[in-house]
Amino acid sequence: MKILAVSDIESKYLWDYFEPKKLEGVELILSCGDLAAEYLSFLATFTHAPVLYVHGNHDAGYENRPPEGCICIEDEIFTYRGVRILGLGGSMRYKPGPHQFSQWDMNLRVLKLRYKLWRAGGFDILLTHSPAFELNDGEDLPHTGFQAFRRLIDQYSPQYFIHGHVHSSYGGAYKRLSQCGRTTVINAYERYDFEYPDL
Repeated sequence: MKILAVSDIESKYLWDYFEPKKLEGVELILSCGDLAAEYLSFLATFTHAPVLYVHGNHDAGYENRPPEGCICIEDEIFTYRGVRILGLGGSMRYKPGPHQFSQWDMNLRVLKLRYKLWRAGGFDILLTHSPAFELNDGEDLPHTGFQAFRRLIDQYSPQYFIHGHVHSSYGGAYKRLSQCGRTTVINAYERYDFEYPDL
């Protein structure tokens, strides 16, 4: 299954210079947040693939105008073609506003998912906006990763952990791909496509 992951900046390749063939073969689109609602709706319009999303820390506008034709999977395990995708958006709280959490807040969100995780038997993809703590995160508070994500990866060993939020626009180096145990970590900044093995 071909998956397209997007995050943080609208891809000119896909939006400004769009050609239908650029989305050929894409079977699932995953958004890690901080993208214009119109952009996600655009992607949903030109593909038959479901567009799943979590919120970034700059997605306050989604409250009044969410992306049309897309599916929010915050605090949910969404299963598509047998692949279980857990969604947890937001960043570390660094100022007043929505979609920002303390380490404690995120721990509580994950705690509330215990039954869903048990019922689903775990998950295959962890979809977030922020990275995990000390796993390709930043040194400043806004870009510090969540400890809860690291524990989820350690406990469930999903095939993929997909996030955004930390990227080259801030002037620092960032890793596109890395490994944490058996989990492949993808920084979806702008766009990244990959093949998920058919079940």
